Amino acid sequence: MAEYITEIDKTIMLFIQEHFRTPILNRIMILISALGNFGFIWIVAAVVLMRRKDTRKAGFLSLLAMGLCYLLTNAILKNLFMRKRPYNRFEEVVPLIAPPLDYSFPSGHTASSFAAAGIIERYLHGKKAVTAEVYAVLMGVSRVYIGVHYPSDVLGGVAMGIISSRIIYLVERKISLIKSRDSGKSIN
Repeated sequence: MAEYITEIDKTIMLFIQEHFRTPILNRIMILISALGNFGFIWIVAAVVLMRRKDTRKAGFLSLLAMGLCYLLTNAILKNLFMRKRPYNRFEEVVPLIAPPLDYSFPSGHTASSFAAAGIIERYLHGKKAVTAEVYAVLMGVSRVYIGVHYPSDVLGGVAMGIISSRIIYLVERKISLIKSRDSGKSIN
């Protein structure tokens, strides 16, 4: 089954490489991807959100979601699956950036993007949420486009980001309920 998925991944990647890459789009996708290095764009967004009282919780929780996501994807799953990057497996796949040296599955850039976007979507809604969601999708697309991740790596990253944001959301809700219940007892 894994070989079948890898063959589908390879077919998609080569199709993108042969039919969609252009000099302008290459630069755009490289930039989108680079802004995700070390979660940079999402950390900046979280810090900006934490500066205002009405968005502080979303900023703080997105940092927590990204931290959990990093632990799950980079520290655990990548080392558990040890999937080679596409360019290491197939010489036809040409990466547009310096090849990352870590394992491929799941995509950490995509995972952290969906972790942060998941929190922003839950707590902020509107234009901020849509912007975060669109950028998260673009991050995943860019990783396949530039040739450093298989499509299934990106799907794994999407899943890990959503799971991480959901865990942080549920923990925050539980803590809020406990605080609310406890503050109600102290008033009586």
